[in-house]
Amino acid sequence: MTTDTTAPAKHRGAHLDEVYPTLPFTPVSGSGAWLEDESGRRVLDFYGGHAVAALGYGHPRLIEAVSKQTARLHFQSNVLPLGIRDEAADRLAAFAPRGLDRVFFVNSGAEANENALRVALKLTGRPKIVAVEHSFHGRTAAAAAVTWGSKKWYGFPRTPMDVQFVPRGDVAALHAAVDERTAAVIVEPVQGLAGAYDLGADFLRAARQACDRHDALLILDEVQSGMGRLGKPFGADLYRVAPDLLTTAKGLAGGFPCGALIMTRTIAAELTPGQLGTTFGGGPVACAAIVAVIDAIEQENLLENVRTLSALIRQTCVTGPVVGMQGEGFLIGLKTTPPAAKLRDALLERDILTGTSTDPHVLRLLPPLILERSHVELLAAALTELADASL
Repeated sequence: MTTDTTAPAKHRGAHLDEVYPTLPFTPVSGSGAWLEDESGRRVLDFYGGHAVAALGYGHPRLIEAVSKQTARLHFQSNVLPLGIRDEAADRLAAFAPRGLDRVFFVNSGAEANENALRVALKLTGRPKIVAVEHSFHGRTAAAAAVTWGSKKWYGFPRTPMDVQFVPRGDVAALHAAVDERTAAVIVEPVQGLAGAYDLGADFLRAARQACDRHDALLILDEVQSGMGRLGKPFGADLYRVAPDLLTTAKGLAGGFPCGALIMTRTIAAELTPGQLGTTFGGGPVACAAIVAVIDAIEQENLLENVRTLSALIRQTCVTGPVVGMQGEGFLIGLKTTPPAAKLRDALLERDILTGTSTDPHVLRLLPPLILERSHVELLAAALTELADASL
């Protein structure tokens, strides 16, 4: 069995900065939940490019929307109003939790979090953000400052604000950390990179209560957990927690780069022209893709599909080297006896793509929302087959 995580040399660009470890499979096309390489080998994608390929590959609704908009008008900045941008904002606000009805489009999850933090710091005039241990919020200056363990790669000489981390699940520590100096609490409802770790309703509601007590703002980072991945539109809906600001990206446009900061009308009213800005955010192609993704989720009953097949994964995939499961919906962590990286490699040899996490014994599943029952059966069979394998 190969454990080499570097792609064959013939596939590597001579000038590409190799800052990412890669797996030994080079896709050239995709259809549904499947990827295919030049030789015709097909691999079932249970990872979705870090939860980005929400509709899988070649989804007709998404392809048509992007193609038509590209031909009509492929770009224009926010200096001019666009009907498709207005439509995307309206649809996203309607899809978002009640009370979040103002949208600022950006290009990525990190940019969405960066702006959410900046808004909180500016509007409150306070210097501190409370974050949660094992979190990941991005690699830009402020987003990385509230990312657990970022000191080893941060690079900036200082953080732009004070940050206090609290242990996940520790409600008492959370209440003790939020005080009159706190601008906001930022939290992922289900921590993605940490291994699909579900923080739970009690902890999230305690965050809301702590913020209310000290007039701080609650930011839900739903970059990975949003857009239907948990079987509800957002984690805020699943856990019945009302944030002041919510960020999303990843599957928002099904693979086209974009992100969004969604906020309450009260917060938006405090922001004047020029206080937020972006060159590419809210571009027409991204906005057309957002509308197509929301259409697909709502009209193709994908939230119910996530709930149904997530339950099937839980029923059938705790087998072989998998001894437990955590997470919600299609943000799933498989707890493994062998190192998760070895199980990932073994599954890829069996034509199933999965991902690892910062927990060395948690394998992540982030499949497209269009996943089918037969795909789950293939995964369960592969895991069962690996029961006696030496990993």
